[in-house]
Amino acid sequence: MHIYKLAGRNVEVTEALRDYVENKLTRLDRYSSQITDARVTLTVRDVRDAGRRNRVEVQLNVPHGIIRAEEHHADMYAAIDHASDVLERQLRKFKTRYLKQREDGTEADVASPMAAPPLDPRVDDVSEFRPEIVRQKSFEMRPTTPEDAAVQMEALGHDFYVFLSARSGGCGVVYRRKDGHYGLIEPKL
Repeated sequence: MHIYKLAGRNVEVTEALRDYVENKLTRLDRYSSQITDARVTLTVRDVRDAGRRNRVEVQLNVPHGIIRAEEHHADMYAAIDHASDVLERQLRKFKTRYLKQREDGTEADVASPMAAPPLDPRVDDVSEFRPEIVRQKSFEMRPTTPEDAAVQMEALGHDFYVFLSARSGGCGVVYRRKDGHYGLIEPKL
């Protein structure tokens, strides 16, 4: 696999680091030769906990989603090793599910959406709390099925995933329910 983008924040990306990252990530080709591109960000942070000083973030774009890993360690090379191991496990799981769905010709079950929880009775006055947007993200959305969105959510390790529905063309959300199943929220068009 060729790394399309390797960036360093507060760290100089030396040839040795570049070669190490490329060597570690090329072993992922055996799990998915369909990786369309990769972004790797190496960051050195000024934090009290030396074990979290070096951060490695890797995002692999694959035809039906994204595989992502973020690891921290006192040693940059060890953080790269850990991120590589996480990506390998995620790609193995992703490929296994994808092949199983293709063999079966079926789609994974997605539970029906759960009703909104009742409001907390301890909060009487809405004016006490003023929400503030403290972080924004934007990302490219490709049309996908709710089942593939659930797989992506699991691969990213999130509790919900916003996606562009290939069926309806509208936005949808899959989320993990407390009972371990998935919920789906789609607007009526």
